[in-house]
Amino acid sequence: MGLSAAPPPDGHVLKYRPDIDGLRAVAVLAVIVFHLGMPVRGGFVGVDVFFTISGFLIGSIIIRQVQAGTFTYAAFYRRRVRRILPALLIMLTVTSFAAYRYLLPSELADFGRSLVAANLSVSNFYFWQHSGYFEAPALSKPLLHTWSLGIEEQFYIFLPPLLVSIKKWFPIRVMMALAGVLAASLIISSTAVHRYPSFAFYLLPSRAWELILGTIIALDEFPRIPTKFLRHLASVAGLTLILLACVLFRSTTPFPGLAALVPCLGTALVILAGREQASVVGRLLSLRPVVFVGRISYSLYLWHWPVIVFCGLGMKLVYGLDRHQSQLMMFLVSVALGTASWAIVEEPFRRGRPDAAPRRVFAVAGAGIAALSLAGGALWLSGGIPKRFSPEARRVADYMDADSGHDFYRSNQCFMLTMDWPLPKFNVDECLKHDGHKPSILILGDSHAAHLWWGLHSAYPEADVMQATSVGCKPVTRQRPRQFAGCTRLMTFMLQEYLPTHHVDVVLVEAHWDADDIPSLTDTIVWLHSLNVPVVVLGPMLQYDAPLPRLLAISMRDNDPSIPRQHRLSLLEDLDAKMAALAGSTWHVPYLSLLDILCHGGQCLQYAAPGVPLQVDYGHLTEEGSVLVAKKIRSTGVIHLQ
Repeated sequence: MGLSAAPPPDGHVLKYRPDIDGLRAVAVLAVIVFHLGMPVRGGFVGVDVFFTISGFLIGSIIIRQVQAGTFTYAAFYRRRVRRILPALLIMLTVTSFAAYRYLLPSELADFGRSLVAANLSVSNFYFWQHSGYFEAPALSKPLLHTWSLGIEEQFYIFLPPLLVSIKKWFPIRVMMALAGVLAASLIISSTAVHRYPSFAFYLLPSRAWELILGTIIALDEFPRIPTKFLRHLASVAGLTLILLACVLFRSTTPFPGLAALVPCLGTALVILAGREQASVVGRLLSLRPVVFVGRISYSLYLWHWPVIVFCGLGMKLVYGLDRHQSQLMMFLVSVALGTASWAIVEEPFRRGRPDAAPRRVFAVAGAGIAALSLAGGALWLSGGIPKRFSPEARRVADYMDADSGHDFYRSNQCFMLTMDWPLPKFNVDECLKHDGHKPSILILGDSHAAHLWWGLHSAYPEADVMQATSVGCKPVTRQRPRQFAGCTRLMTFMLQEYLPTHHVDVVLVEAHWDADDIPSLTDTIVWLHSLNVPVVVLGPMLQYDAPLPRLLAISMRDNDPSIPRQHRLSLLEDLDAKMAALAGSTWHVPYLSLLDILCHGGQCLQYAAPGVPLQVDYGHLTEEGSVLVAKKIRSTGVIHLQ
């Protein structure tokens, strides 16, 4: 996204700034590592860096042409079309074929609507109405990232007449007039971010100030930085602000609003510091590998998100990879596709004949937009071409609906979904209900513990089955750094306050385990032993790299029953074996391998009942699956009740 810092090919030459290409590299890499789920939780601010850079580059071109009296709308939009549209249309076309292959009917219909919106440069309006950027359903929307292109393309419509009008009516007050527009947009953004956060995130009125900031810099009216030391200091401060936003911001940070000032002002400082001579950060950003990533950043941005989405939906790049290896593979594939798009599509079209008639350029572009819009409309109106799947496959796929299969968790009562809450909202009386006449079982952990409550409640009618669970919250005394406060408070309450003063016959600890949890789990078991609390550790749940209902539906469509097995996370077997060994040698607690009770001879249960998948997504159980697993747990005899 954004515009290349390379010189325009049609004579409107700007001084080439390799450091700006390097800054674009920082921005696109921040976005990609954020989308890959790596620990750069504020990487989404890379988009804001792009916006400020785009405002600077586009503003520079328009301002110089307006001042020279050579600006024409036809020439301006011809350049924008040639720069943006070819690579975008190619990505949309290829993504449409992948969507036909991997998306279920309801998802494909939704994709069709988003395809039309992306073609018409209004996808930010579409996703404003249909998707939260940080919500889980966004992970199945291959064109979600085009919202930012919609912002920029709408800005391209808004900026030229604004600058022409200001130049005409306020020729000596251009900066003041633009500052007024910036202030108005920033006020809208800082107000809406709290009351209408989706509006603030997706729509131009609350984002325009970020691009206007770059345009104000392009006026070249800021005082020069007088010394080399101050120039270096400004550049370091600017890059530091961007990186701090990447590291410290979260999906829960009210954004954009005033928080977006941090990366945008950081971008402005880096640009200003490199106006006359290279700064220390400018030299770093001008290194050839960094500049190359910046040069391909538009194409790289276009391709990275569809790659991530389709890999999450079941497309396998390479079999047998763990999570980190998969992240690396998705990154490398994205870079390869971005490089190919830049070299084969983006650069040839951008550097094509500068004298091409605008009417011809617009006609070809319009034909491409119309063709893809018609295709999107067909997908939408057909309901996602449901005949691709049998009725049985569609019924199985329906279990993947975000609103189905989760009522039995006792959400926001005993399974806390909000990222931060006052502990009194946890319903102690209901979730830890124990009348003293029955034996008690306490389930402690995250969602992989919560989905067992219903089944255990059914399988052990003679016991009070209690539950203290929270999203993403491991049942350990030592939470990971920057764990949200609600999780820490809940587990502190249960382990430090409740269990030392209340008798519980068995505590079941279960979570979405990974190898990094073992040290803190060991400490927790030692603590529970000191309280004389009987503990049973449950191993990792059977998991896939895509939702099981989707894999089952696709396997039915393709008549290939091996598809779910190909997507099973077999690497969990090593973790399961390690935990089983520790349970016997170090922890001295009963251990139950869920993989052992669900898999035999390389074959794992996929259905809880005829037509009912065992799991609703990559690993969470359906209601019927919870009952089936609980019965199997009971049959092992690992839970001893007095």
